[in-house]
Amino acid sequence: MGRLQGRVALVTGASRGIGRGCALCLAEEGADVVINYRTHEGEAARVADEVKKLGQRALVHQADVADRQQVAGLVQATIDHFSRLDIVVANAASSVRQPVIEASWEGVKRTIDVSLFGVFHTCQFAAQRLVAQGQGGKIIIMSSVHAELPFKGTAAYNMAKAAINILGATLANELTEHHINVNVVNPGWIDTPGEREFFTEAELQAGAQIIPWKRLGTVRDIGRAVVFLASDDADYMTGTVLRIDGGFTVGLSAHEA
Repeated sequence: MGRLQGRVALVTGASRGIGRGCALCLAEEGADVVINYRTHEGEAARVADEVKKLGQRALVHQADVADRQQVAGLVQATIDHFSRLDIVVANAASSVRQPVIEASWEGVKRTIDVSLFGVFHTCQFAAQRLVAQGQGGKIIIMSSVHAELPFKGTAAYNMAKAAINILGATLANELTEHHINVNVVNPGWIDTPGEREFFTEAELQAGAQIIPWKRLGTVRDIGRAVVFLASDDADYMTGTVLRIDGGFTVGLSAHEA
């Protein structure tokens, strides 16, 4: 415990799902947390309450990461409130699921604007601040096994996740001289509220059985990995993609073979 004591973490899309899991795991290790949300204000406030119960400070800030100026405002609000920034988790994403030949341009654009350009905006403005501080820092990009596997019906999301993986590698390369670590996390099938927008509970339970670990991942599975990447324990890791999927990807490959 306490590996992140005295540090300030910004998590985009932190009101629910993986973002919430990351925010709480970071707070458990001593970080103060900026909880970004777009539409789930009440849930964001509840995450803040949980962070405070863990003995850490919390700031809730509404911003749509697809909007560059709102992201700039989010980073500035972090500095205004905490006077510093140490850890950034670019987690916010959106996915409108449609086959390519049926996909509406509005759905494709929204998915790309949030899941790709939103990550770019977050990383760019945060990196500028970390460089200016001159004390290193940690940037963690939340991607997906969708970057590796061409699931049907999710072309725009697959594209966005593949793109942010190479963004992470490029940014890692550019920021080494500033001792800023940039790493990517590829979660597998994780049990989140968002998954219930596409699958029933029965479908999720059945889906868990095709995963070698025989369960869906939890947001804490991802949050604990993010804590590791944000800590000094991962000082020698940068430009890495960390897959956390209960063996789903390798199990799928073996099954297909």
